[in-house]
Amino acid sequence: MAVVSPFSSPTANDQASAAPAAGDAAFRVQPHNIDAEQELLGAILVNNDAAMKVSGFLQPPHFFHEAHRRIYEASLTLIERGEIANPVTLKAYFERDEVLAKAGGTPYLARLAAAATTIINAEDYAKVIHDLSLRRELIGIGEDMVNRAYDPKVEEPATDQVEEAEQRLFKLADEGSSEGGFVSFKDSIRQSIESVQSAFQKGGLSGVTTGLKDMDRMLGGMHSSDLIILAGRPSMGKTALVTNMAFNAAKKYFETDGAEGAPVAFFSLEMSAEQLATRILSEQTRVPSERLRRGEITDDEFTREIVPKSRLLEQIPFFIDDTGAISIALLRSRARRLKRTHNIGMIVVDYLQLVRGANSRRNDNRVQEISEVTQALKALAKDLNLPVIALSQLSRAVESRDDKRPQLSDLRESGAIEQDADVVMFVFREEYYEMRKQPSEGTPEHVAWQEKMDRIQNLAEVIIGKQRHGPIGRVVLHFESAFTRFGDHVAADHLPEAF
Repeated sequence: MAVVSPFSSPTANDQASAAPAAGDAAFRVQPHNIDAEQELLGAILVNNDAAMKVSGFLQPPHFFHEAHRRIYEASLTLIERGEIANPVTLKAYFERDEVLAKAGGTPYLARLAAAATTIINAEDYAKVIHDLSLRRELIGIGEDMVNRAYDPKVEEPATDQVEEAEQRLFKLADEGSSEGGFVSFKDSIRQSIESVQSAFQKGGLSGVTTGLKDMDRMLGGMHSSDLIILAGRPSMGKTALVTNMAFNAAKKYFETDGAEGAPVAFFSLEMSAEQLATRILSEQTRVPSERLRRGEITDDEFTREIVPKSRLLEQIPFFIDDTGAISIALLRSRARRLKRTHNIGMIVVDYLQLVRGANSRRNDNRVQEISEVTQALKALAKDLNLPVIALSQLSRAVESRDDKRPQLSDLRESGAIEQDADVVMFVFREEYYEMRKQPSEGTPEHVAWQEKMDRIQNLAEVIIGKQRHGPIGRVVLHFESAFTRFGDHVAADHLPEAF
């Protein structure tokens, strides 16, 4: 196409006569392609169907030259109103436009349309324009990073700049994709059938396994894009349960060579990575964690249990980040990075109230900050297409009731959490409360108390208070506090499946 325009690139002779040396960064022109922009605009003006092919991902700011941005934006406006966009209908909008006047005025519109040949390649031209726009954005981010690094502010540590740069790059990667938009129902129903078939083949498990049969039966596994809240009062075993679930998923992934389970990213804001690893080692070796911490182990335990198990555990795709009071922005960027490098399929956050919002201040409204964090975690689950499990504290209102089983209203900042979560579960151990009510020995009350303690010993309940895609209810688990281990509960009158 030969559209005469002042936007044309310099000729070879012009470049040869330039004084600066070749490759001088100060004289480099930002990436752009005038011909592609002209070809696309010409195709749109000739046949408005071309705009429908590209408007889903190509926006006016993606054009390099202001005149082309205005022509494209005006064309989309007319087309969206059900009108025709061509040189005649656009003429009234641009007769007095100074930017278009520099490009040749309204006759420039006619030349664009006259030189257009076909709309077949319109989408290819749009992708070229879009790609070059991303490159210009990258240049801008890079220049800003360099300038700020040379001229730092006293109150801004270098780590903050690194975090912000990461966020801008990830945002550019997410928003810069030319994919997305509507999905046909044909594709949606095929995905649904694949999910049903997968669940059928796995015996009813459509999500990532928890490693606990009754939990998997109630939840169907932990589903991609779901935000799962696991809440409870202190000492109920929240961290122990979520660690067991997460490690079971990662171990299953390793054992099945990726066919089931998922690699896990575990953000431990309360415990160190070493403490968390010690818990897992205790649970896997069945050596009490207290003895492991103190080094009170026998030679036989060390050589037969700890060393072999530790070598196996080293291979499990389980990643721990123990940064305290991490910001939601940094958590999000690290999770995305791990998704790209190790294809994680599950994220755990321990716990929700320790995550800082993007704009947290001492006097900010705490409910708003928690709402910001839960919304960001839900968005992260959808963006990365994986389940996110976040632990949450409960209010002290539980302690004032006779029946201390938690309910949705007991969640701290409950409105925000309950609204954004797909699943809300509570951990409850009646044994914890009953053991503190021990009557004097030798009394009838003590006999009744002992009988009740025998019934509830090592039992834990997971109460599912909300499940967007399934039933609510209660799951009984077996809990061994010495190993911080949750397992399937088998009733005393129930024979093992082997029999």
